[in-house]
Amino acid sequence: MVDKRSVDSRGEIRRRRECLKCGRRFTTYEAMAALEISVIKKDGRREPFVQEKIRMGLLKALEKRPGIEKVSSIVDRIEARIRGRHLKEIESQTLGKWVLSELKRLDSIAYLRFASVYRTFSDPRDFKRELETLN
Repeated sequence: MVDKRSVDSRGEIRRRRECLKCGRRFTTYEAMAALEISVIKKDGRREPFVQEKIRMGLLKALEKRPGIEKVSSIVDRIEARIRGRHLKEIESQTLGKWVLSELKRLDSIAYLRFASVYRTFSDPRDFKRELETLN
C-alpha cells in the first residue's frame, strides 16, 4: 500500500496501491456494507426495512403539529436502535411500538393519530381508552 485516506464526504476509505509484480499503481475505495434488515409483517411476509415508510407515517401523524422538524432524528434513532441490536429481522409491531413511544414523548395528538391507524381503531371508544393512557 502506498497511501490511505478517508473520503469524508462519502464515508469511504481511499487506498493507493502498487502491484508488487508489475509496479503499476491503482486506487481502491472501501465502504462499510449496509446491513440488510427485514421487517416481518403481521401476516408473516418479509420486506426490506425502508426508512422512508417510517418517515411518511411520522409526517402524517405530525401534519400541522409542532415537532415536525424532529422527524429525521426520530427515524435515525429508530434505525440506530435496530442496528445497535444487530438485528437482521424486526417485527412490524415492534417498529410501531417504537414509533408510538417517540410520538408519545413529542406530541399527544400525533401519538393518537398514529395509534388510531397502527392499532386500527374502529370505534370512538378506542380513542377514549387510548387517551386515558396518556393521562
